[in-house]
Amino acid sequence: MPTVTSIQFDLVARPHGEPTTDDVVRVERTLPELADGEVRVENEFLSVDPYMRGRMNDVRSYIPPFALGEALTGAAVGHVVESRSPDFAVGDTVQHQLGWRDVAQGPSAAFRAAPRLPGLPLSVHLGALGISGITAWVGLTVIAKLRKGDTVFVSGAAGGVGSMVGQIARLKGASRVVGSAGSAEKVELLTGKYRFDAAFNYKDGDVRGQLHAAASDGIDVYFDNVGGEHLEAALDAFNDGGRAALCGAIADYNATDGGSGIRFTSNIVTRGLTLQGFTMTNYGQYAPQFAADMQRWLADGSIVFDETVVTGIDNTFDAFTGMMRGDNVGKMIVAI
Repeated sequence: MPTVTSIQFDLVARPHGEPTTDDVVRVERTLPELADGEVRVENEFLSVDPYMRGRMNDVRSYIPPFALGEALTGAAVGHVVESRSPDFAVGDTVQHQLGWRDVAQGPSAAFRAAPRLPGLPLSVHLGALGISGITAWVGLTVIAKLRKGDTVFVSGAAGGVGSMVGQIARLKGASRVVGSAGSAEKVELLTGKYRFDAAFNYKDGDVRGQLHAAASDGIDVYFDNVGGEHLEAALDAFNDGGRAALCGAIADYNATDGGSGIRFTSNIVTRGLTLQGFTMTNYGQYAPQFAADMQRWLADGSIVFDETVVTGIDNTFDAFTGMMRGDNVGKMIVAI
């Protein structure tokens, strides 16, 4: 049989601050023949996500760090090109966690079906119908316990998760949805296409003051993708009994000094606030409920989404660092 190779990216150094091309290396690996029960997949789309930056550090976390000298991984979707498993046939579309490569193979248990949906790209399984969407859904409904009439504030609102949070909050009965983003164009997108009630550009400064102007009656729910100054502003803006779903702290992911100090923490006590961090590793049981909601919303147009697509496996690292800088609108995707 002809030799099959896979282009992959290995982590070769722990980044200090912002990751650079010195921290990764492109390699081509010859793949072994399939064993019984295995499948081979040509990836069509890869996901790059903020959590990957944390896995580049050798520190205690909710998931083991990437190992030096081994291929990076992440969510991907593609189609089966060879199968020695009764679970999948050639041509089946699947999703899995063997991203950062163009060809993936392994036991069939590492893959699950990702059917092509009418009118939607296969990459929707990485975004609105994938980790971005379910993270937003769980954070709002399970962690923050969204109630009808709540005022919701979302940081990083023009990203893959944040853009889902705002729309789901509205569909679940929020009375007002406010978002922050990093450019005037993204602010316009939030209040237009995504139907946020108000939005502001955090790069204009004074996040606390801008949030107060956008939500003068306070906020009830905060969905945090950023941390730092945004979390501080939310703590000051919360109404009594406010709830925060802490999903990310991208403002500090490249920090070399321990990250941001936060003011207004006394409000946690005096206003009876609840702040809960979460990762999706502990909430997979909600996938069926989420899928039922999201498939219905996508079908009837209640949810819309954007993808920033970078083409070419060789551009995966650039897509990752661009996402970390906020270059994306919606989900950052690599098209193979």
